[in-house]
Amino acid sequence: MYIIVVGGGEVGYHLSKILLNEGHEVLILEQDAARCERLTEELGGIVHRGDGCEAATLDSVGTGRADMMVAVTDGDEDNLVACQVAKHRFNVPRTLARITNPGNETIFSMLGIDATVSSTNLILAHIEQELPSHHLIPLLKLKSGTLEIVEVKIPTGSGVVGKRIGDFRMPKGSAVLLVVGKEKGPFIPTDDTVLEAEDDVVAITSAEHEEAMREMLVGRQ
Repeated sequence: MYIIVVGGGEVGYHLSKILLNEGHEVLILEQDAARCERLTEELGGIVHRGDGCEAATLDSVGTGRADMMVAVTDGDEDNLVACQVAKHRFNVPRTLARITNPGNETIFSMLGIDATVSSTNLILAHIEQELPSHHLIPLLKLKSGTLEIVEVKIPTGSGVVGKRIGDFRMPKGSAVLLVVGKEKGPFIPTDDTVLEAEDDVVAITSAEHEEAMREMLVGRQ
């Protein structure tokens, strides 16, 4: 794949090194001259000085043949513009943007950015895993934006403890994908699987039914 990385900071640098090691064609766009010089010393001619938000710059680096644009600067607005120009001016099939403010995730999706990565949300998810008051942790939103994969730890007082998965009705469009038992370890469940306290359950559900899923798995019945 030909992948353009906008932003030569620490994220862009390490990402590009991994992509190069995996055999991809990579080009880094970075505006800072000193940073470009340091990157060029290590990575060679894949570094180009320029503004990834400008159509002329993107045209000069062959964005029209790129398979993916990854914008990882420190600025959410710059990442949004770079991905929009790549998508709508150069028909890049896949765009991914780094966002600092999780509140921008919805607007990025509405404006056609294929995927976003929020370091804030990733850190928050790890923190929430350590908090007993947070039983349902979002892990991943699927490309459609309507479904997400969540992790649920079954508390001791849950009404589903000791019951078969087939004995209770899931919210519409939801399903249990994986159960990680305290002693059994991870396994793919069936309708006959009995849930136990402290089981970690990985499920798929819609944002609309996320609360219903939480109530079913962690609430008392």
